[in-house]
Amino acid sequence: MGDEVTSGAALWQWRRRACQEAIAAAIAVAEVDWLLQAVSALEPLQLKLETFKDQVAIPLTYSLDELTARWQQRIEGRVPIQYLAGIGHWRQFTLAVSPAVLIPRPETELLIDLAIAAANQTDLPQGHWADLGTGSGAIALGLADVFSTATIHAVDYSDPALAIARQNAQSTGFANRIQFYSGSWFQPLTQLQGRLSGIVSNPPYIPTNLLPELQIEVSGHEPHLALDGGADGLDCVRHLVVTAPTYLKAGGLWLVELMVGQAIAVAELLEAQGHYQNIQIHSDLAGLERFVSAIRR
Repeated sequence: MGDEVTSGAALWQWRRRACQEAIAAAIAVAEVDWLLQAVSALEPLQLKLETFKDQVAIPLTYSLDELTARWQQRIEGRVPIQYLAGIGHWRQFTLAVSPAVLIPRPETELLIDLAIAAANQTDLPQGHWADLGTGSGAIALGLADVFSTATIHAVDYSDPALAIARQNAQSTGFANRIQFYSGSWFQPLTQLQGRLSGIVSNPPYIPTNLLPELQIEVSGHEPHLALDGGADGLDCVRHLVVTAPTYLKAGGLWLVELMVGQAIAVAELLEAQGHYQNIQIHSDLAGLERFVSAIRR
């Protein structure tokens, strides 16, 4: 933890006030404790039972004044809590995040499980995998974790995003297994044509006209470069459908996350392209069709 210290009584008072502010602002009260866990060594049960109240000194990453200022950004500016804490949780990882990257979502974790299932079914060699539009590096880390002998190639157009991804690879111990590239989609990977065992992507897929309708936490703070998928949301996906066969080996996996309502159109694009077979639509944990996979002929 940082050099700042506060008393349990002062932090208890801060927490009570923050919970009241959360309720008034229609923000989940659980976010208060999420933030406190991120900036202190307090456990969920200590917060729930308020046993920390009598501690003389509690080390914090930030001063109580700084914590208050950040919480006000949450209440008044609707800044996502993960950006205020500088971290997001994804699978078993605690990742650095900043407004340069999308906050990793729980549903995206399923991409890794789908990749494992496809690799097991097709007996794919681990070889080389690509995470296109890596952002925080979450998918690349997930792939490196489950494919222990694979080399992961992570690409992003945003250099500030790549800096975060590299930091996360370093802190999780996967820096020697992931290679990072600055560029657009497959463009920096020409040396891997015909060699990839799989490509996995969570590309921009929100139709441009829907961006203003997203929660202010998303539309006002997350990078539009990682959200805006063009008129129908499928500009980037179309590009991945068309270009991936050049890079995938025969039997290689194409796997992408989408918005609800896009899966059938994407399955049809894959079918029409002619180089894919075993095209499948997959649901997230809520039963919503959010992923499409296919195998390179």
